[in-house]
Amino acid sequence: MPSAYAHPFTRTDRSPTAMWWWTLDRVTLSLILILLLLGFFFSFSSSPVAAPHTSNYDAFYYTKRHFLFALMTSGLMVAVSMLSLRGVRRVGLFVYAAAIGVMALLPVIGHSAKGGQRWLDLGPFALQPSEFLKPALVILIAWMFSEGQKGKGVPGVTIAFGLYGLAIALLLIQPDVGQSILITVAFGACFFISGVPFRWIMGMLAAAASGLVALFFIQPHFRNRILGFITEGGDKYQVNSAKAAIANGGFFGQGLNEGEMKRHIPDLHTDFIYSVIAEEYGLWLTLILIGIFAFVVVRGLAKSMAMQDPFRQIATSGLYIMVGTQVIINVSVNLGLIPPKGMTLPFISYGGSSMLAMGLTMGFILALTRKRRDEVTEQDDDPTNW
Repeated sequence: MPSAYAHPFTRTDRSPTAMWWWTLDRVTLSLILILLLLGFFFSFSSSPVAAPHTSNYDAFYYTKRHFLFALMTSGLMVAVSMLSLRGVRRVGLFVYAAAIGVMALLPVIGHSAKGGQRWLDLGPFALQPSEFLKPALVILIAWMFSEGQKGKGVPGVTIAFGLYGLAIALLLIQPDVGQSILITVAFGACFFISGVPFRWIMGMLAAAASGLVALFFIQPHFRNRILGFITEGGDKYQVNSAKAAIANGGFFGQGLNEGEMKRHIPDLHTDFIYSVIAEEYGLWLTLILIGIFAFVVVRGLAKSMAMQDPFRQIATSGLYIMVGTQVIINVSVNLGLIPPKGMTLPFISYGGSSMLAMGLTMGFILALTRKRRDEVTEQDDDPTNW
């Protein structure tokens, strides 16, 4: 009698798709799909309030678009996860070059909003190339650091710093300090994992601190954000509204579409979706959401540290740290712990560029963490155990 549950592929199937399925980290894939589903569900709370600001009013305008982006993100993630290691490096190089090229043109053709010129207006879709730059840069610097470790004359560290420096320079022109900080954290993590001397790490930390101080004095947008956050009369409208929404939700929340404070948050469907969730569903669900992110990142870092290939280890760790740091920044902004950064909550916030870029990020991770033939032991030679 056939089993009630059947795998999509048999144990003896050696087709590329079957081998992809058996070698895939299906736990991580499942959790990311759950996050995408939750993000779509939460859009039913945010879209009716944010939609009146659109030209053609439709209460579920953002919900419909969120669903479309979630489908595209899922497809992109699965497609990228099928890449070989060489394919990951090639795609990373292509995406980095394309993102850098578009970012270099943004001062001329870019769309200005929220104090920055970070988007390329494509009509129905606004592309933010810096979102795609982040995972591609991590792939390239991991590649360069791993090549430098081989001692074959490749100036990997020098090239990695050059790639990073070019990205930061273009980000600060926009300006986008938040993304610059996130990329710096990921770069520093990759630098540390690559095994460089500790004094180099301390030197990089000192340089990063000096850079932030310099930005405060030479970058008015960054300075105004900081002063507005720390001074008594500063512009804290969104942050204070988000904190009030979280407090209003309590432990159990007000219920679906019963939140009132969310109506005072202009960016409730993007940067401040966490506060909407907290108000309508309560503390318990936000803790579960944070727990899912924490489990994905901590489990991923543990698996990456066990890898023997330096490229895979550095790249996977850097990507996971980047995702985890973005979650921490977004939640901290909603709680009023740090100034607003214009950074989304991965897979939950509305935003085409951010969702697709996160799909690319997780696709890279799933491709890098797939079980390789040289890692298969006699005990797990059966692909059903991979």
